[in-house]
Amino acid sequence: MKPDYNLIWVVVLMVLAQLTAFYLVKDLDWKWVIFWAYVFGSCISHSMTLAIHEISHNSAFGNSKAMWNRWFGIFANLPLGLPYSISFKRYHMDHHRYLGGDGIDVDIPTNFEGWFFCTRFRKFIWIVLQPFFYAIRPLCINPKPITRLEIINLLAQLSFDVVIYYLWGVKSTFYMLAGSVLGLGLHPISGHFIAEHYMFLKGHETYSYYGPLNLLTFNVGYHNEHHDFPNIPGKSLPLVKKIAAEYYDNLPQYNSWIKVLYDFVMDDTISPYSRMKRQLKGEVKQD
Repeated sequence: MKPDYNLIWVVVLMVLAQLTAFYLVKDLDWKWVIFWAYVFGSCISHSMTLAIHEISHNSAFGNSKAMWNRWFGIFANLPLGLPYSISFKRYHMDHHRYLGGDGIDVDIPTNFEGWFFCTRFRKFIWIVLQPFFYAIRPLCINPKPITRLEIINLLAQLSFDVVIYYLWGVKSTFYMLAGSVLGLGLHPISGHFIAEHYMFLKGHETYSYYGPLNLLTFNVGYHNEHHDFPNIPGKSLPLVKKIAAEYYDNLPQYNSWIKVLYDFVMDDTISPYSRMKRQLKGEVKQD
């Protein structure tokens, strides 16, 4: 349980890679802007959201420098185009403390999502629109007062977006925003959203994935391990599995996030309702 200082340099390189991409796409035909937004930009953007996930657990600078992590999260947020980092931190800690908590854990779909997105076609649309639902769900399930850091996150992001538009125009701005939306929607990496906690097998609430896409996602696939030890950086989660193999090797696991997406759409017994929801007793303290 110690910081992963390599995360700092990886994030800096990812930001520089996206800045380079913003410059390179500014004069391309629109069809190529869209192509590269999906093929390259979406991968970097989704990977960056998972770097922000790591930063939210203070993995970059450690728990003793919590504010350094918050400022670094705002920096990592810049190439995504939409303010995300600070709000994610606030809600994600609830996800760990109160996993499946009704009215607390905003990772749980709303009743409307479960009711409406129940056919194969509608479930496909739900996957495409995942970024939209992840954005509005907190406002419906567990709205929180806006904090000073969230305002700073918003202003920093808007300033960055204006600079990108001023320097390189609408195509670079579109590439930035489209990459984020596409990367969090119908995309192979997005299979982890469903793979993590949707109950394909009754009685098993959390699942791990040990495939190659962990290389792009800071080992978020090691999800049982992550929930058991949320203060261990993703880099070290394979070592956790190795040390405690007897606890993890026999648990249900996935080999393909693409197959998870396919099975979610095609299996008529699975829907956004396929989550464990808990009625929390007593008063829950909110930050």
